[in-house]
Amino acid sequence: MTPQTILRTNQQRTARYWEIDALRGVAILMMMLFHLLWDLWFFRVLPGVVLYAGFWKYFQRTTAITFLLLVGVSLTVSHHHAGAQGKAHFSKFFWRGLRIFGFGLVISLVVWAAGVGYVHFGILHLIGVAIILAYPLVRCRWVNLAAWLLLVLLGRWVQSVHVSFWWLVWLGLRPENYAPNDYFPLIPWFGVVLLGVFLGNTFYRREGRLFPLPDWGHAPPLRALQFLGRHSLLIYLIHQPLLFAILWAIGMIRF
Repeated sequence: MTPQTILRTNQQRTARYWEIDALRGVAILMMMLFHLLWDLWFFRVLPGVVLYAGFWKYFQRTTAITFLLLVGVSLTVSHHHAGAQGKAHFSKFFWRGLRIFGFGLVISLVVWAAGVGYVHFGILHLIGVAIILAYPLVRCRWVNLAAWLLLVLLGRWVQSVHVSFWWLVWLGLRPENYAPNDYFPLIPWFGVVLLGVFLGNTFYRREGRLFPLPDWGHAPPLRALQFLGRHSLLIYLIHQPLLFAILWAIGMIRF
């Protein structure tokens, strides 16, 4: 058995690729940096930092887009792996999506209880719903690219529309001056996940990658990034309390 065959067999068994986990790890670090700056702004340590315009706005958007693209790619890879094992059932993805959506509801409750703003439909809500909604399209390729373009165009229109109620904010229709802490409505952001499904079907198959890539996954920096990427949900859930605790312990903030 050649090394390439062994690598392909291991990839089929684990359904993991080092580059996907490493990219997710980079996104986690970017997210933590942005949230650290938000904490310092909120507690008036850095009151002059501008987070929702200029460089930091696009830094945050790049972070979110990276996460959502990888959701779509990972959904495709997971489906390939499950199909190879004879376990490609909708229920697996439904419960995964429902669990992540549930964590999003917990985040909404915690933010509301802490009195630091509100989150009606943040990135975890979106990811949870997207995993379920994207399942029927997970085998498709060009359909997902077309759907992404359509949602981008719809998003430009929806963003120009303001309504007098908030119960359709999950779709993208929001009241004027609506300013939640975290907001990723289905239109247009579900399209980014579908673009990830397109990329997943373009670059990966059951047999492995469709492009050559050196096996750099064992390099220490990349191993650290992969660790972060493999535990991205847990890190997302606990990183803000940890940041608050650290900043409080070193005397930078007071509750």
